[in-house]
Amino acid sequence: MKIFNLTAVAIAALCSVADLSAGQNPISSANSTETPAATFDAQATFNNRCAHCHDGSVAKAPHQIKFQLIGAKAIESALNEGVMATYASDLTRNEIKTLAAYLGGESIARIPVKRCEATEIPAVKPVTAGWSLSKQGTRFIPADVAQLSKNVLGDLQLKWVFAYPGATRARSQPSPFGNALLVGSQDGTVYALNLEDGCTHWTYSADAEVRSALAINETGTRAYFGDIRGTVYAIDPSNGTEIWRARADAHPDTTLTGSPTLHQDKLYVPLSSTEWGSAADPGYSCCTFRGGVVAFDAANGEKLWTTYAIPQTPAATGRNNEAGSPLFHPAGAPIWNSPTIDPKRNQLYVGTGEAYTSPAADTSDSVLAIDLTTGKIVWHYQSLSGDAWNMACFIGGGANCPEEDGPDLDIGAPPILVSVDGQDRVIAGQKSGHVFALNPDNGELIWRKKIGRGGFAGGIHWGLAAQGTTIFAPNADTTFTGRFKGPRSPGLYALSAVDGKIMWYTPAPEVCEPNDRPACDPGLSAAATAIPGVVFAGAFDGHLRAYDSSNGEILWDFNTNAEFASVSGETAAGGSIESDGPVIYRGHVLINSGYLFGDRMAGNALLVFAPPTDR
Repeated sequence: MKIFNLTAVAIAALCSVADLSAGQNPISSANSTETPAATFDAQATFNNRCAHCHDGSVAKAPHQIKFQLIGAKAIESALNEGVMATYASDLTRNEIKTLAAYLGGESIARIPVKRCEATEIPAVKPVTAGWSLSKQGTRFIPADVAQLSKNVLGDLQLKWVFAYPGATRARSQPSPFGNALLVGSQDGTVYALNLEDGCTHWTYSADAEVRSALAINETGTRAYFGDIRGTVYAIDPSNGTEIWRARADAHPDTTLTGSPTLHQDKLYVPLSSTEWGSAADPGYSCCTFRGGVVAFDAANGEKLWTTYAIPQTPAATGRNNEAGSPLFHPAGAPIWNSPTIDPKRNQLYVGTGEAYTSPAADTSDSVLAIDLTTGKIVWHYQSLSGDAWNMACFIGGGANCPEEDGPDLDIGAPPILVSVDGQDRVIAGQKSGHVFALNPDNGELIWRKKIGRGGFAGGIHWGLAAQGTTIFAPNADTTFTGRFKGPRSPGLYALSAVDGKIMWYTPAPEVCEPNDRPACDPGLSAAATAIPGVVFAGAFDGHLRAYDSSNGEILWDFNTNAEFASVSGETAAGGSIESDGPVIYRGHVLINSGYLFGDRMAGNALLVFAPPTDR
């Protein structure tokens, strides 16, 4: 996922070692006392003393786009004891913390989380399967797990709210585990929260932001996830003890946005990257990352195989960009969705994103079928050719913008495996606004339907849902540049998996005030989730809605774009709903709210709803 907030990322990163070689002066300040955070102006500090290094004018200096991707923890570490320590030697610890939080798009935590009396959780068999909630990618939760029916939706009440400390976005989908929820956060902390009151049983600290959902094994003794800097973790879900960790890929820009999928004794991890942002630096030699899938031995973290979406190794083309930096090819096709499992064919399915270099690789914007045992690509279907794009294009045709300057219309939603009259089909959605069905035996196209204009944040962005042969497709139709023309149709669609026919469409209600735009928007980008008779979907405007799955009628609507008292006593802020979707479990509806990225509304809230217990 590559959407960003131009005003926020323009505050950018700290000068690197390259700044020293470029002859820039270190940060200086006359005040080295412990300045209160309230009086320290982080934006002015950056603008006056660092910004000139990171607007693309200094070769090899990290471009400002990267900092919200790096995160406050890494920035603070670099300032305190890393390559930036010399530059920050006259800043106090409190100033460094404030500056790092500002640049990383985070806030500073004030109140500790509420702790449970019990620090251990009994090991239980999980009832959902990772981010897609089922290994077939359907995001459908059966009645015995959901324990919530259509006729009680009107009784739903806000039960408790958890405030992710220091966060401005919430995007790790909670994973049910007995009477607890396992969830990651922006500062890298993984929490085990009690389902009934939101207290914290235990925490685990990863090295960087955790975007993924946790995948829990059949015996409830291992939980797996990845972080934004490309590390994969296995921990004990009962107490948070680390079991193993491993680097997913050697490329320095590797990031794990898509959640790992666990099947039998193997963990399948999708590879994405932040190199699309690195390319904004004219001094950067673009580009060498290839998306892919890595298979790990789930027991010990041994890497079994890596399959790259682009089989060819990137090589120097013999050409330089206009800034004199060598150009490489081919690159891109990141995978930022959770793999879908097909045990019958011993295959997994993933969608790929755009190429980073021209000509675009023929596996970009594609669905791949990969053998679970060997990692061999069995087939691929390319939905859109010629889509080569990186951040250099967005900032005005920078030195590394590919000739094609493609529309950046990834297949970001995990493919879904469904059965139609005994015949399996792979259903996929794309940011272009297309939904299509493929033959899982050979990748041949069965049908294709366009439901929206499409855009950088979709069209279909993060996830479809399915119940039986009905496909639920959230549509955002959101752009940030005006590139995508024509009428918008944001809202929720139901399509037939048989032939792609639209069964119903419910337009997204317009609730945003003019002064709140563009951060407030009616588009549906986050993944949808279905239970029997109901489909849930959240919107950029912060509204979580429940729809009648038979006709699209809105049955329940809650505005999460507000402030709430959290279980710790700290105020939790809701905002845009983006990326992960709702989870319905034991009569509870769980949703993350807040997304300071992609020009959306910040927040740090996990909201939990349930009917009254005295009904």
